[in-house]
Amino acid sequence: MTALAEGLGGSLPQSLADWGPAQLAAVVIAGYLVVGEPFVGHVLHRRFEGRLKVDPAARQSLYRRLLVLEWGLAVVALVVWLSAPDVGAPQVGLAWPRQWPGPVTLAVCLALLVLVVLSTRTLRSGALAGPPPPARPGEGRHAEPPGHTTLALLPRTGLERRLFAVVGVTAGVCEEWLYRGFFLAVVAALAPGLPGALLVLVAAAGFGLAHAYQGPGGVLTTGVLGGVLAAVYLQSGSLLLPVLLHVLIDLRFLIVPASSLPAAAR
Repeated sequence: MTALAEGLGGSLPQSLADWGPAQLAAVVIAGYLVVGEPFVGHVLHRRFEGRLKVDPAARQSLYRRLLVLEWGLAVVALVVWLSAPDVGAPQVGLAWPRQWPGPVTLAVCLALLVLVVLSTRTLRSGALAGPPPPARPGEGRHAEPPGHTTLALLPRTGLERRLFAVVGVTAGVCEEWLYRGFFLAVVAALAPGLPGALLVLVAAAGFGLAHAYQGPGGVLTTGVLGGVLAAVYLQSGSLLLPVLLHVLIDLRFLIVPASSLPAAAR
């Protein structure tokens, strides 16, 4: 397990003092990523669900808000890092890969990509295109099955697809910088000597909680993804490979036609 950190060669910050005058701001942002982001995501998603029933431009509006929020937070974190005199670019993953991830991590990545391909084929087949089942007493008009609420986020029109492509690239760049590069550098500074395996678990938990609006299944799925990407980052010493994987995983939805998505989400 300790091999998970070999790619960084111990270059993660070893003390919160490394962050210098930016240490308080760094801890606040890291705390927001774990505590504040789940709340903000929940509020945004609930508002989106309400607008979707009456506003045909609800998805476009949500995509634009996500772009502003993600890039805004990423820039703030970048400014905080630039204010830390003793935290270099390699310590936050802003470097070329030093080595390929280990065989175990590569095998897990391959398995993940296979699951992604299979899930995309399921969407394209229209297997989830039916309406949600009738609600049981006390559940409202419909009982949303797992995945239907999240699928409402996916684009339908040409403009939505173009915006979604920008959102997908943004998520790959900004979320990897925030949840892998920046967040793990702060965690390592708060808990010096933390084994690589625990860093992966912390990254998985933080990333999963950020997607709490997707429900327990979404938290688990994105948590696993966050853990895998953290392992790739720690072993390669660079955010480059996680960013590429993240972008590809998000952009796969662009090949799913609107006719294959749930009727309730359309």
